[in-house]
Amino acid sequence: MEKHVLLSPPDLSGNELSYVEQALQDNWIAPVGPHIDAFEEEFAAQVGSSHAVAVSSGTAGLHLALLAAGVSAGDVVFCSDFTFAASVNPILYQQAIPVLIDSDQTTWNLSADLLEEAFKKESKKPKAVIVAHIYGQVAELTRIKKLCDEYGAVLIEDACESLGSTYHGKHSGTIGDIGVYSFNGNKIITTSGGGMIVTNKAHLAKKMRYWSAQAKTPAPYYLHEEVGYNYRLSNILAGIGRAQLKTLASKVEKRRANFERYHEAFLENEKIQIMPMDLPGVRSNRWLTVVKIKQPAKVMEALAAKRIESRLNWNPMHRQPFLKTATFYKANEIAVSDQLFANGLCLPSGSNLTKEEQDYVIQQVKLLCDSKENE
Repeated sequence: MEKHVLLSPPDLSGNELSYVEQALQDNWIAPVGPHIDAFEEEFAAQVGSSHAVAVSSGTAGLHLALLAAGVSAGDVVFCSDFTFAASVNPILYQQAIPVLIDSDQTTWNLSADLLEEAFKKESKKPKAVIVAHIYGQVAELTRIKKLCDEYGAVLIEDACESLGSTYHGKHSGTIGDIGVYSFNGNKIITTSGGGMIVTNKAHLAKKMRYWSAQAKTPAPYYLHEEVGYNYRLSNILAGIGRAQLKTLASKVEKRRANFERYHEAFLENEKIQIMPMDLPGVRSNRWLTVVKIKQPAKVMEALAAKRIESRLNWNPMHRQPFLKTATFYKANEIAVSDQLFANGLCLPSGSNLTKEEQDYVIQQVKLLCDSKENE
């Protein structure tokens, strides 16, 4: 195939240009403006949250969420092990202590069983729990939320990969105390870079918005009574986000259709195992479709030679050098997150992936996995 088949490219299938042109015509090119206000209102309505705060990245959103949870130096935060480093870095920004929790096999997300074990065993109880919804799959939030409520921990949902996913009728990111989304270039909707925080608690939204704009106190001069951050989203990027948001539902359907085609294509192939199906009451956005195979790094390299972009699963946080001293809860000698990293490969899953491109990917994956060289 002449065209490079990308993993999850931006899909600018909306009316993005008109929103950007409006911002330029009105000279609103700062981290304030009507697009930001409208994007926050429209996003909150889309996911069913009372409040939304637009920020410069999902990482910034998680940092502000931890601040809102009252996390400071020496505090403990329980968090997912099978995730990207951005889920854990903000804990260290606050000089807090991350405790890593392995995944379960049914969702690939933070295990409720191990979370309960950690709550019982850790002498210092956590101020917050960060649960990442990996690849758009939603964690077992009913039990997780119940445990957080029982032990008085703030539940922060890292929904950066799961915008559009639902859990028993509610959008991921809206079930805990605070939810955070990412609009990075590879996410289901993008503003090139950006994020959104949602909460139903007005006082938390007010504080996070305040901190995100350098903690400026209203006064006829510059007055800062607290440490603030340059975390506000720009008006131009918010305009792109407004256009993208209008196409979210169709993007979710397209990615789910990608997953279904992969599932059907690999169903009878014993050498290719697809990621878990949705549990009852759960509807994943299928941001990325993942397969479990032998020698995924070798297959990834071979696919690249065929102009197909793929990616290994997340390298677990307990394997990262900067977290080598972190406490890690796992149920078995070999962690679930280690198994997923050892065997997982993310396949092209964009909402603009054509059937011809996907058929080509399927063909090449089958050829490589069925090859004797990959046994």
